Amino acid sequence: MSHANGFGTPARIAIALLFFMATAEKLAAQQGILDSAFTFREGIIRTGSALEAISAKTGYSFTYDSRLINTEGKSDLTFTNEKLAAILMKIAGSDSLAFSVIDKYIIISRKYYARPGPETPSRETIPGYLSGRVTDIETGEPLPFATLGLKGSGRGTVTNSNGVFGMKITGDIFNDTLIITYLGYKRRAVPVRNSGGNDYNIAMEKEFISIPEIIIRNQVPLEIISKSRKAVPRNFGTTPSLMTAFYREGVMKKNELQTYSEAVIRIFKSPYSNTLQNDQVKILKSRKIDNADITDTLAVRLKAGLGTCLELDGARNTFDFLLAESLHDYTYRLTDIVTYDEESAYAIEFEQKEGIEEPLYKGTIYINTSDFAILHADFELNPKYVQRMKESFVANSTHGFVTWPLTVKYSVTYRKLGDRYFLSHVRGDLLFTSSRKRKLFKSQFKVFFELAVTDIRTESVLRFEREELAPIHSVFSKTIKSYDPLFWGDQDFLRPEDNLLQALRNMKVRMQEFNEDR
Repeated sequence: MSHANGFGTPARIAIALLFFMATAEKLAAQQGILDSAFTFREGIIRTGSALEAISAKTGYSFTYDSRLINTEGKSDLTFTNEKLAAILMKIAGSDSLAFSVIDKYIIISRKYYARPGPETPSRETIPGYLSGRVTDIETGEPLPFATLGLKGSGRGTVTNSNGVFGMKITGDIFNDTLIITYLGYKRRAVPVRNSGGNDYNIAMEKEFISIPEIIIRNQVPLEIISKSRKAVPRNFGTTPSLMTAFYREGVMKKNELQTYSEAVIRIFKSPYSNTLQNDQVKILKSRKIDNADITDTLAVRLKAGLGTCLELDGARNTFDFLLAESLHDYTYRLTDIVTYDEESAYAIEFEQKEGIEEPLYKGTIYINTSDFAILHADFELNPKYVQRMKESFVANSTHGFVTWPLTVKYSVTYRKLGDRYFLSHVRGDLLFTSSRKRKLFKSQFKVFFELAVTDIRTESVLRFEREELAPIHSVFSKTIKSYDPLFWGDQDFLRPEDNLLQALRNMKVRMQEFNEDR
């Protein structure tokens, strides 16, 4: 029978990207919508309503920085046989805007004025930071952990649980294209030069695959899983890679943040083949925030969060529910075939069999239908038995208190670059409860850790020197006086969620760059 480790091999696989972009010919053809003439008789209405009316008539949706368009303002949508570009210019009330078309989206951005000199724009002409939100085009709901990557490089990021993202914009990527993917949605492609600014909304459209039920029934989940395991070296590579990533971890009691740590790290990712090489981590920059107002006798600290993120790479450290010796412990069901970046994936649900009372996993894994690569997995330890894993999660319990886990959930994402897949995102969310012995009152603690890969390189990759290695099984230490929003400089980082951001604002904190082990 298989055994589930506390922070062991399992994880959630989110999304794999296939990078390509609309051709110049296609874009040129699409630009014709801006030169097409339309008639509107809506009169004076909200600017947001005017854009909705234009979308309804043209079939094109809008993407723009919300600072460029005042959707609550008033616009006169009364035009007779006038070109769409002119209509949009008048509604926006500015002649400094540019309009471009990709697929069925009209992108509104500031005009870029080229300066004399080399083709690559200078620092003064480049928006330094791009941030915004990825949402469902119909509901407006944010899409958590959506993957954003540059078509021409290994640069990328993910949205946080509020759908918010951020990325540094430099001259070498100004003419690149941002690719946005989300499982079950059509891919978006946005030129970086047209996407500069903050509060930029990228709306994603769901895409459904009409698959006869008989086709789904005829697929055997265990055969798909077997093919996926055998295809790991081919899909994930037999040579090492060098990754830059943003890592963070935190502990919250109710809505109060007890501790929060974050870092930019380098990862030597060992090959996905039979090798004795292990993954390595080097910390480039990090800091830890402790709540100076904590007066509770009980405090929780997360240990080995960095090491856990590496263990949760289930393609390399095979997920428990994919191990050949564990398959007889689980029930598998192929529940759907979903779209992903113009390809498709099998959705396989799994849970432990009746009669097995050892805490195993339940969740869903997505496997590419053509190359059998793992794309995404969501899973958790069976809540019915998770308390039996207390010893795996709780170390050095505070004297006089009893602490045990309530829920343990994981998520892992892989990203495709060229013909190879790479680890992209790892997330763990754990809920604990603690009480004094022989007392009824209980306290709950939320513990989270997250890793988002922001750059991937495969050329001239060397292992780190021993003295460079990070103590991945320890805790960040040291603090400085204030939470500096400019701390990361040119490094990409993951935007804090709304509740975390508010908790940071409410805290009196002290912080310091990581410079010693403890």
